[in-house]
Formats: sequence, structure tokens, C-alpha cells
Amino acid sequence: MLSNADLKEIEKYLTANLEKYLDILHQMVEINSFTSNAAGVNQLGDLTATIFSRLGFEPTFVPSTQPNFGRHLFMERRASSNLATDAVPTLALISHLDTVFSLEEEQNHQFRWRREGNRVYGPGTIDIKGGTVMMLIVLEVLYHFKPDLFNSVNWQLCFNASEEVLSFDFSEGCRQKLPQDTLACLIFEAGNIDADQFKLVVARKGRAYFKVKTFGRSAHSGNNHHLGANAIVQLAMLIPEIASFTDYQNSITYNVGTVRGGSVVNRVPHYAEAEVEMRAFAPDIFDKGVERMMALVNKSTIQSQDGFPCKIEVDVLEKSKPWPSNPATQGLFNLWQDTAARLGMRVVAEERGGLSDGNFLWQYFPTLDGLGPAGDNAHCSESDPQSGKEQEYVSIRSFIPKALINIAAIERFLSQG
Repeated sequence: MLSNADLKEIEKYLTANLEKYLDILHQMVEINSFTSNAAGVNQLGDLTATIFSRLGFEPTFVPSTQPNFGRHLFMERRASSNLATDAVPTLALISHLDTVFSLEEEQNHQFRWRREGNRVYGPGTIDIKGGTVMMLIVLEVLYHFKPDLFNSVNWQLCFNASEEVLSFDFSEGCRQKLPQDTLACLIFEAGNIDADQFKLVVARKGRAYFKVKTFGRSAHSGNNHHLGANAIVQLAMLIPEIASFTDYQNSITYNVGTVRGGSVVNRVPHYAEAEVEMRAFAPDIFDKGVERMMALVNKSTIQSQDGFPCKIEVDVLEKSKPWPSNPATQGLFNLWQDTAARLGMRVVAEERGGLSDGNFLWQYFPTLDGLGPAGDNAHCSESDPQSGKEQEYVSIRSFIPKALINIAAIERFLSQG
């Protein structure tokens, strides 16, 4: 483990170089990398590749399977050639390039780099460009202060071009590039801070996305109302039932997010649809929740006077399994928690409702998330303090202590083999 003298020197180095790292973050934030802005995502990917190449990382850009998205970035730095191949560990650090903010949204809300006291506001400051800078800090410190250890590892850096829309091709790319015995996948999403303790993510909810469609029969609403089977009414009967599936005790929620139907008011509507999102932590509860939605096809209750029934269809548009609590993640968390305690700091485990790349990697490699700096208001571009709206920001003072925990924990992890 790093000695107290080592840690003091590292802290001194980080303090002296913090402005350099904030300047790199500034450059990243100035680039609009909205998922659908492929040119901006690629520009950020180029900048990221340039920055990490100074440490000897070699980039590979992989086109997304979605033609309107940018390129995924994979960077590798192989261990020194004089080491025995079978003794060289692989460690993967994960981030992403895209944000949820379009250029128009940034302009309309005057959402740009803004430094106020301990905070830096701006698109991606916490989700996740600050996390990418944290990766750089950790690697540069190990490169300068522990060169033998740094050179004994096969480092893999993986940057998703479309994480905000859950691109499954990225996780497949990771699994192709990472050997089966990869020690861990460390994910640098925001690590929220609560009072005097950092939160590390050890589990995430899974997400299923459904489209519920009801089919009825049209009729003139004045002349033949009795011959119509109203698809909107049928859908309206289903919506309270779907909402009732939410069970906070078992951490499963359903959200009816959109509803559409009908065309004109003098016509009994023949079609309506709703989009529904379900989230749950436990895999068995998740699976049962999906089954419950699919069973709605048998819940038709609306029919015309002559017996024409409405029909119900439920389509699963997307399904991302939960990342539940598991021994491999817990082992990593225990190491980080113990390391923080030795440094006089605290970290606690958090089970988070949002998804990350960890949902798709934890089954294959030990995975820990939330290793980025602290901040708040991720995905928020509006600023109206009177109404309680505030823009996304990163805490400047969180960088150095969080970096010290990450550096010391990774050093221990690698030294223990």
C-alpha cells in the first residue's frame, strides 16, 4: 500500500495540478456531445484520444451500429514486453462520450461552463466528463509515482459513444476486447457525496420499455356510436392497472410516460397507444414484472354493442437486466471502503435507479461504479433557483479526495494481484 509519505506527495501533486485538470474538463465541456450529434461526439473522442495518448495509450475507434451516432473509443496500453504474458493483469476503466443535452437546449438555457465558488456548472461536468478527467488523474498519478506497477498492467480504456440511449453494441465491444480474466471494470460515473461520505454504486435497476397498443373499431360518433369499440377508453382502463403494479416495498416501479390516440372528435377512435417504463433491482422481480405487463393482452373489457371487442397488444421495445448486489462487486467495494477508512475518509454503498454500462458488464467481470467526482443535478440544464431548478455541476473540492481513494485502492488491488 502507498505510504503516508507517498500519499502526501501525491496530494501535493494533485493540488498543484488541479487547475490543469479543470482546464481539460473545460475543453471537454465546451464540445457539445449530445448523443445524436455524431460530429460533436467524435470531436470529443478525438480530444480524449489525444489526451490519453500522452500516457502511451493507443486508440481504436469503432463505428456505432446506429449510423447517426458517433464512434466508440477503445484505448489500450500494453504492459512492458519483458513481463511474462500469463502474469500480466488487465484492468478496464469505463466512461462515455455523450451527454443528454442538444446544442439548442444548451443555447436556450445558457448552459455552458460556469465556475462559481466550489462548483463548475456545464453539460457533462458530472455525467460524465468529470469522470473521464478522474480517470486521467488516476492514471497520471500511477504513471508518475508508481511506474513499475503502472507498466505491469494491460490497461483498457473504454468510452461509449451512446451510453445515454443504452447502446448494446458498446458492451459487446467491451466483451470482445477484454480477456475473460480481466481483474475488474471500474466505471467512472458520478460518485455522489452525502455529507462527509462518498457513495459508490454497487447495484443498479434494470429497465424494460413497453408499448401498449389498443385496437378498436371506428364509427361515426353521432350516427353509429353504438357500433364503435373505443380504443382510447380501453387504454384508459389499462392505465390505472399498470400504475398499480408499482410496489415500492419490492423496489419495482412503472411509469406511463406517453399516451396517444384518436384523430378527430366525431369519430370513435380505433387505435391508442401508451409507452411504459418499468424498473426493478432484483432479477426475479424484474422478470415477473415483465410477465405482468405481457399478461395485459388478456385484459380486454371494451366492446361495441354488437359484440366487437377491443384487442390489446404489448410490445417489449427494450429490456436491460438489473445489476443486482453480488459477491464480486461487494469485494471491490470492501477494498475501496477499507482504503478510504485508512485515509480518514468514508465511502458507502449505493443502489442506484439509473442504468450505466455496469448493467451490461457485471455478469462477465467484477464491476464497481460511481468512481467519478461528486456533484449534482445530472441531466438538468435549467436554472431557476426560485423554483428549485439548478443546472448540472461538479464539486471542485471532491476531485482530490476522491482521486486519492481511487489511486490508493487501485494500487492495493493491483499489488494484491
